[in-house]
Amino acid sequence: MSSIVFPSSSDDLNVPNGSTIRAGGTDLQERLRSHNAEPDLVDLTRMSGFAGIETAADGGTRIGAGTTIATVARDLSDGYPALALTAGGLATPQIRNIATIGGNLLQRTRCWYYRHPEIGCFKSGGDSCPARSGRHLYGVAFDSSKCVHPHPSSMAMALMTYDATVTLADQSVMTVAELLGDGADPSRDNLLPDGAVVVAVNLPASMDGERAAYFRTISRFEAEWPLVEAVARVRFGTDETISDCAVGLGGVATVPLRMVAAEQVLSGKQLDRETIRATAEACTAGVNPLAETGYKVDLIRATVTEVLEQLSS
Repeated sequence: MSSIVFPSSSDDLNVPNGSTIRAGGTDLQERLRSHNAEPDLVDLTRMSGFAGIETAADGGTRIGAGTTIATVARDLSDGYPALALTAGGLATPQIRNIATIGGNLLQRTRCWYYRHPEIGCFKSGGDSCPARSGRHLYGVAFDSSKCVHPHPSSMAMALMTYDATVTLADQSVMTVAELLGDGADPSRDNLLPDGAVVVAVNLPASMDGERAAYFRTISRFEAEWPLVEAVARVRFGTDETISDCAVGLGGVATVPLRMVAAEQVLSGKQLDRETIRATAEACTAGVNPLAETGYKVDLIRATVTEVLEQLSS
């Protein structure tokens, strides 16, 4: 028989072995149905300070891990437009009003083999990736892990462009990049220590004059996981050259990618047609798609081009 525990604060937070954390529960409910989650729950929704946005002592912003995606989209559009635009592009209004930023960071892979209750894979305790030899139409374009399905967190992609960190219940801090790792361990979607709980997401102080754009390429009109998604944030100098920039790419690797090579192309340039073309091309450096994902290479160029053209208009 399953049980639910409701801790009131991080001081009395305890995650027993074999228990599952619940926040918004939008992904968890599906995993419970497919038997990919333990039914004994630690529900964080009544924990003090778990939701809400506040200014931090260092001038940055603290987002409680239980803050909904809709709240992020609505309340951070001025200071952190790349994050807010990404949040506003997720799923449906119903999901955005329930799903949390912490849950989005820590959700499990959407691979249909992992989600199938009768099929084993690296992430469900097996010793292989059936998608690699099976159907992987929505798989990675950068094949760098034994697992070949992209990481599902759009928010992680945007947070990485801000060099965001997360605070754990024991007050230790990890960068979002450290939390997700490099995908080398195919059994894990993140590197959160066993028993640890993310209680907040931390952003540096916002930059005046920042502009941002986000775009996801999907196979339907809306409410679909992205085939490729990209976000960019830039700040222009007085001569219309780019003085600060960051570019993120999702849907193409087992972790969201910070596109440093593309940022090097953008930095110090005017955002003209040639710069946009060169930046989009830089985002395909090192690409090595699977048999069924070659189409994503062109989508990377097209998606990044769309984002940068939004910024140049």
